[in-house]
Amino acid sequence: MEIFTQTGGEFLSRWGHYLSGVTWIGLLYYFNFVQVPSFAQFEAGPRTESISKLVPRALWWFRWAAVLTVLTGLSILAFQERLNDMDFYKSAPGISISTGILFALTMFANVWMVIWPKQRIVIASAQGVQAGREADPAAAGAGRKALLASRTNVVLSIPMLFFMAFTSHFSGAFESSPEGSDRALYWAVVVVTLLLVELNGLGLIAGTGQTAVKKYLETHRASIIAGFVIAAICYVMFEVAFGG
Repeated sequence: MEIFTQTGGEFLSRWGHYLSGVTWIGLLYYFNFVQVPSFAQFEAGPRTESISKLVPRALWWFRWAAVLTVLTGLSILAFQERLNDMDFYKSAPGISISTGILFALTMFANVWMVIWPKQRIVIASAQGVQAGREADPAAAGAGRKALLASRTNVVLSIPMLFFMAFTSHFSGAFESSPEGSDRALYWAVVVVTLLLVELNGLGLIAGTGQTAVKKYLETHRASIIAGFVIAAICYVMFEVAFGG
C-alpha cells in the first residue's frame, strides 16, 4: 500500500500536523480572543465555576495538541530526510522552516513551562473555592504570568504560521542561497527580536505589571498587531539576506 511508503509517511505526518496544529492554535486563539475577555465580564461565582470545570478540559487538549504538533512536525522532516541535511538549512525553504520551528518551539516551551504550571495554580484555587476553602493568594500572580505567556504565544503564532506557509508556497521564489554573513545577520535580528518578546512576556523585562513595555500584551488586539509587525520584520530581513 502506497500509504506505508516514505511518501505516504510524509503525507500522514503532514495530515497529523495540520490536525494537531489547528487544535493547538485554535485553542490558543479561543483562550485569548474569547475566554479571557468573556471571563472579565463574569460575576465571581460563574467565573470560578468555569475555571474549575471548563478550563481544565480545554487546557488538556491545548497542551497535548502542542506536543503532537511538534512531534508530527519533526516527523515530516524525518520522512523528507531533512533533519541532518545542513545544506538544506542554508536554502530559502530551510531558513524559512527553521524560523517557523524556532517560534513554534518557543511557544511550546511557554505552554509546558509557564502557561500550564501557572494555570494549575489558578484552577486549584478555583476548585478550592468551590469546595468552600479560601482562594489561594498566589493565584492572581500565577494567572497574570499565564496571561502574559499566552499573549506572547499569540504574538509569536503570527510569524510562526507565516513562515510555515511561506516554506511550501513562496520560498521557491528565492532561488539562491545567501552568504554566511547575510544568514548571520538574518538570524541575529530574528533571534534578538524573539528574545526580547519572550523575555518581556516572561516578566524578565520590567516585571509582570502593567508597564509601557507590556502594552502590546494587555489586549488580544494589540498582540495581533504586534505579531504582524514581527512577521514583517522577519520577512524584510529574509529579503535582505537573499539580496532582495
